[in-house]
Amino acid sequence: MRHFRAFLYAAALGLAPLCVPTASAQVSTAVPDPIPGAPHLTLKRIVVHSRALEGALEGDSADREVFVVLPPSYAKAPQRRYPVVYALHGYSIGAQQWTGEIHVPQVIEGALAKGAREMIFVFPDSKTVHNGSMYSSSVTTGDFETFISRDLVAYMDSHYRTLPRRESRGLVGHSMGGYGATRIGMKHSDVFGALYLMSPCCLSSRSLFGVTPEAMKAYAAMKSPADSAKLEWMQRGTLAAAAAWSPNPKNPPLYLDLPMTEDGKPREDVLARWAANAPLGFVDQYVGGLRRYAAIAMDVGDKDGLKTDTAKLHAVLDNYGIANAFDLYEGNHTNRVAFRFQDHVVPFFSAHLAFGRAK
Repeated sequence: MRHFRAFLYAAALGLAPLCVPTASAQVSTAVPDPIPGAPHLTLKRIVVHSRALEGALEGDSADREVFVVLPPSYAKAPQRRYPVVYALHGYSIGAQQWTGEIHVPQVIEGALAKGAREMIFVFPDSKTVHNGSMYSSSVTTGDFETFISRDLVAYMDSHYRTLPRRESRGLVGHSMGGYGATRIGMKHSDVFGALYLMSPCCLSSRSLFGVTPEAMKAYAAMKSPADSAKLEWMQRGTLAAAAAWSPNPKNPPLYLDLPMTEDGKPREDVLARWAANAPLGFVDQYVGGLRRYAAIAMDVGDKDGLKTDTAKLHAVLDNYGIANAFDLYEGNHTNRVAFRFQDHVVPFFSAHLAFGRAK
């Protein structure tokens, strides 16, 4: 957990660029004990092409790896349709790594064994050349917000036996994925019917996000977006934020604007663009949409630097009278995610999604 400790120090100083704990590798997480007799799920790896991601200036592919978990009865009941939960991974890992961190399909099997109802789970990959899309809309990275909220949903509804209505769709994410679930959930309540935010990052704007003159020199030396693989994780995270929130199609080779000038001064125009993408700054604009959700839940570890902003979002929703559950549990950013997914996330959607056909 070396990277996690480094993250805590950075977060405490207000320097963590994306509020994420890992540099590039999957972290080792504890897993609940298998439940004897738990039903068997089918895990499929597919590739989904997204028109919204075509032509990304930094070269990220429009063909995205997606993991689909089908319920036990899917092959045996050809007339049956199911709710779908879309689950978003965090920064620096892809969908395959995150399914490993939360121990899919075992945790879903465990939840079903404990009484959760059968659903389809979808884990899309939104990793980019700078290690994360921020699930935002950008000509530089591609429009990942539309990929998740439209293209992927349309693909699932046309290729699998889903219940194709908002009341039967859930959205959940962890860390950067929690940011994505917050952002997309606020803006696309016409698509999703229940929302779960796990340790969401980046809810508020943070000055220069740790950008330094030394980092600016490293960026200036880059010849292509792929060169970010050589950078430190904080430097790479800054590029991910800039590619998502301050894209610039006239500024090759990175096609983005950074929040500091070459002589070390803050660029207030870029910082304003980043602040405009902070959910605590735009939540007031989506109160009507948030009221449409059957349920909203959020959780965060008591040793996670993200707990303050998560609590602030909970307070904002409370202030507007929007029903939501907030759980501050014992743990850090990643060590309890598998348990949370099995014992809280899956049961949450089992309780709050619509399972019957619309009348």
